[in-house]
Amino acid sequence: MKIAIASGKGGTGKTLVSTNLFNVIRQTGQKTQLIDCDAEEPNVCEFIRGKVEEETLTTTHIPVIDARKCTFCGKCQEYCSYNAIIMLPAIKTIQVVEDLCHDCGACVYACQYDAITEKEKVTGSITQYAIGSNADLLESQTEIGIYSPVPIIGQTINMAEAEALTLLDSPPGTSCPFIATVERADYVVLVTEPTPFGLNDLKLSVETLRRLKKKFGVVINRFGLGKELIEDYLKREGIALLEHIPFDKRIARVYAKGELITEELPEYHDLFGKLYQNIMKQVQA
Repeated sequence: MKIAIASGKGGTGKTLVSTNLFNVIRQTGQKTQLIDCDAEEPNVCEFIRGKVEEETLTTTHIPVIDARKCTFCGKCQEYCSYNAIIMLPAIKTIQVVEDLCHDCGACVYACQYDAITEKEKVTGSITQYAIGSNADLLESQTEIGIYSPVPIIGQTINMAEAEALTLLDSPPGTSCPFIATVERADYVVLVTEPTPFGLNDLKLSVETLRRLKKKFGVVINRFGLGKELIEDYLKREGIALLEHIPFDKRIARVYAKGELITEELPEYHDLFGKLYQNIMKQVQA
């Protein structure tokens, strides 16, 4: 089973929820994995520390066009759905825009003159950490300058163990990296905050998940900070409220030190235990 922890905006407490939920579940003895899918800015390792078991480089294939063999027939450019090939027949120039290439192989298939070969380009890395005897962490991280983390997110999720309960710490927002993560999940936990910005971005996430036909529930972080706009919205929409995390300065102090509140503040261990139970009730409903 895969459970994604996501949010419509950054800073709502998504990583707070995913790391502490992981900590509580693994202490039950269940085989558990946490995957940091925020490949552009991974930060789970700031709170969950383990021994490096394996590091894998991720690569993509970039076409290389030999202008000496090219007849400038235009087939490769025609087959490329991403406009990654620039061709100027009048001056015998043809070039690949690497940042636009999606490694689909269409240009290689289209070329009948053996003018296109491929080279490998390193796009990032996937690091696996052992966390005790029954849990591990997978961290995806893109190289600087890589325009899209979507391929590495998919590769990292593919490494999830079938027998483990896998938590996916999703990238913030509702763009392609978010969708690449939640579409692989069996259930999605949306983390929000009781502010107008939190409500606005929660609505965007809800609309996206409904289009994807995903089951989901909501955790309200910093509960008590402002007017309870979120609860009214959830009642109107019939959305499950999984748990409240109170607005507590002690959480900020612990979090700022890179520690887990489920270790430092015992009452939050119980709270996240209840959150896990509520998630499983929703999954099985």
